[in-house]
Amino acid sequence: MPQLSLHSPIGPLTLSEDDGAIVALDWGWGRDQEKTPLLTRAQTMLERYFDGEPESFDLPLAPWGTAYRKAVWQALRDVPYGETISYAELALKAGGSARSIGGAMAHNPIPILIPCHRVLGRSHLGGYSGENGLDDKRYLLRLEGVPV
Repeated sequence: MPQLSLHSPIGPLTLSEDDGAIVALDWGWGRDQEKTPLLTRAQTMLERYFDGEPESFDLPLAPWGTAYRKAVWQALRDVPYGETISYAELALKAGGSARSIGGAMAHNPIPILIPCHRVLGRSHLGGYSGENGLDDKRYLLRLEGVPV
C-alpha cells in the first residue's frame, strides 16, 4: 500500500492509498514512502491547508467502516471549511444519535480530509482522535477561523 508522509503544525502525518483512493491519514511518519500522483496531490492540498488556504479536499476517499459510519463521514464532508456542526445536527442529517455520531468520529480513518474536527458538542468541543487530542482540534478550528 503506497504511503506518503508530510510535516504539519500538528506533527507528522502519513497518507495511505489503496486502489486509487485515500484510505487513511495517520499521525506519525510512515516507514515506507512512495509518491503516487494521488498521494502527491493530497500532500500538496494538506500543505496549502496548513498554510491557511481554504481547501475542499476534493479527493477520492475510501474509508473502511460500516455502512452507517460511511454515511456519517459522507455527510461530514459536506460541512464547509470554517464552519461547524453539532453532533445532534449531524445525527439529523446522517441518522442515528449524537452518541452514535461520536462513535463514528472516533473511528474516522481519514481525519482532516473527513473533517471530524468540525463536529462540536452543544456546550463543549467534544473529543478528537488526533495525537494531541483536543489541542489538535483547537488548532484546526482556529486555522479555519472558528473561534474556540
